[in-house]
Amino acid sequence: MTSEQIRTLASLMLEYIPPTLKLFGFTLLYSIPLGMIVALLKMCRFKPISWLTNLYILIMRGTPLLLQIIVVYYSVPILRMNEKCPAGLKSLLDRVEIRDSYMFRMILVAFVLNYAAYFAEIFRGGIEAIPKGQHEAAGALGFSKLQTFFRIILPQVFKRVIPASSNEIITLVKDTSLAYAMGYMEIMYIAKKQMSLYSSLVPLFLAGLFYFIAATLLTLLFAFIEKKLSYYK
Repeated sequence: MTSEQIRTLASLMLEYIPPTLKLFGFTLLYSIPLGMIVALLKMCRFKPISWLTNLYILIMRGTPLLLQIIVVYYSVPILRMNEKCPAGLKSLLDRVEIRDSYMFRMILVAFVLNYAAYFAEIFRGGIEAIPKGQHEAAGALGFSKLQTFFRIILPQVFKRVIPASSNEIITLVKDTSLAYAMGYMEIMYIAKKQMSLYSSLVPLFLAGLFYFIAATLLTLLFAFIEKKLSYYK
């Protein structure tokens, strides 16, 4: 490829970075709070809830993300075409399957469910790492269980889980490339199309450069955050 073609290609691929960042951002926005809820449900003393939560985490962590994307993406059409599907549910599914936004929403659901399971285990480990004596001390000072969790436990949990969470978030940047399998027009999708057009691997190298830069920036960001939170050292 000539230098002019590479510049044109790079300019074209820059236009597909926002959809990639959109998927990345919304996945974080929804999966982190959901992960905290799942972590608390797993620690619930009511066994049926903790068993169901464990099953959900096991499925999400034990099957490929690409498989989950495919299952979620085709679940609505399959349910809608099922003769046993109630008329009310079928009407709801008809409204859900709006082609302009259906693809993104279904891919986002798969990403959120997958990453919530991973964040849940990270948060659970962080919560259980807090000494039990802090709960007792907070109770002795007159704090309710809710106040203890939000004012004392949760700030410490976020500090402890930063390293593990940063790994998952960096992985998420790279996993957004799996969305191309459903035809979602993100940077890997256009890279594969341009690779066929030019019969060259340069588009893939440019896409790889984007993921490398994004991962590097996130690594530096989390290193800065960890340094700022290490105020007891």
